[in-house]
Amino acid sequence: MEKGALVRRRFLKLAAATAVAALAVAGCGGDSDSPTPAQPAPSAGPAGGELVVGRILPETGLLSTLSPAMVVAVDLAVEDIKAAGGSIRLLRADSQTDPDVAPEAVNRLLGEGAEVIVGASASGVSQSFIQTLYDAQIPQCSPSNTSPSFSTQQNAAFYFRTVPPDQAVTLTLVQIVAADGATNVAIPARADDWGNNLSRLLADRFADLGVNAEVFAYDDDATSFDPTVAAIEAMGPDAVVLVTFAEGAQIIRGLLEAGVPPTAMYATDGVYDLNLPEMVDPNNPNVLDGMVMTAAGGSSEFSDRLSDLTDGNVLYGGQAYDCVMILALAARAAGTHDGPAIIEQVGKVTSGGQECREYSECAGLIDAGVDIDYEGVSGPLALDEVGDPTFGRYVVAQFIDGALAVIDSQDVDLTALG
Repeated sequence: MEKGALVRRRFLKLAAATAVAALAVAGCGGDSDSPTPAQPAPSAGPAGGELVVGRILPETGLLSTLSPAMVVAVDLAVEDIKAAGGSIRLLRADSQTDPDVAPEAVNRLLGEGAEVIVGASASGVSQSFIQTLYDAQIPQCSPSNTSPSFSTQQNAAFYFRTVPPDQAVTLTLVQIVAADGATNVAIPARADDWGNNLSRLLADRFADLGVNAEVFAYDDDATSFDPTVAAIEAMGPDAVVLVTFAEGAQIIRGLLEAGVPPTAMYATDGVYDLNLPEMVDPNNPNVLDGMVMTAAGGSSEFSDRLSDLTDGNVLYGGQAYDCVMILALAARAAGTHDGPAIIEQVGKVTSGGQECREYSECAGLIDAGVDIDYEGVSGPLALDEVGDPTFGRYVVAQFIDGALAVIDSQDVDLTALG
């Protein structure tokens, strides 16, 4: 099925539910080309009082290394909204990076009154409760789900994300590996939703460049990775691209023992960790010098603000901050906390209107009847019909003298990928 047809099917399901809400907010829109009226101080918020945000992120589990920046960024967004006169309350839950645990945690958040959800971090974890949120018509924003599956599945009608799907990071990473001269690439990958999709995209993109690539899928519940390492060693690759979570440290250790140098290793965001060298070999801080990683980035200004609170960990922080801001602004534009009305406004507040960057500025424009284009701290989002960003900003980092240092930044326009 063509994407356009699927999009129409996905949003037609919301048409009836949003008809009443659309009438209620008809007066909130404005002509983005018209002169900007004076911006009054934002009022306490839209009808319905405080917006109740449920946050479900991996404070423990395999992706807990990604959590600090996202957790702090959500807190910062809530603080900034309150400081600007917005009315918002935060509920918290730990997904434990476990698709068996997360649904219960989400049900608890909903029972406590959550009207929108931020999270989860892992694509597979979001998949474990996305049907629940679809049935309850609760908007969900993930700052770090990159699986392409969400772009096409029918039960994602109340879902959007502030990080692009893996097509974007695939382009960046494959170009780096190919430019380094690799011709025979091994891709150890988790056999879950994220790993299966990303590894396939990588292999296809390498093939487009004439580079041989082979995927070595492993059970995401595996405790030993010796068979995976042995299979990669037998292949004799000149580069290895890891599509892993924290278990990647064990695979890297095995690869090093098999003679694969860190300069031939590349990693995606699932194992992006400032402390990875210590996880691989606590006695050798330089064990990974030369290894390259890629991850979604954000503005340097926000990263500096966040870094001071997270010991330098900023991964997905900008995206998490933007999730909260978009949900709050969409609720304000909708004039209600009704789920269908909020999700109807999500794309509208991120494109096509007058640019604004802070909650106070954006809320003032909304209250004055002006269409807005929220420019996030993670970049110009411009969400498309299915709730995916059409812009991606990525950092390229390398371990140098035992520390992970950003060596490059690349922007990707997803509308040009075809």
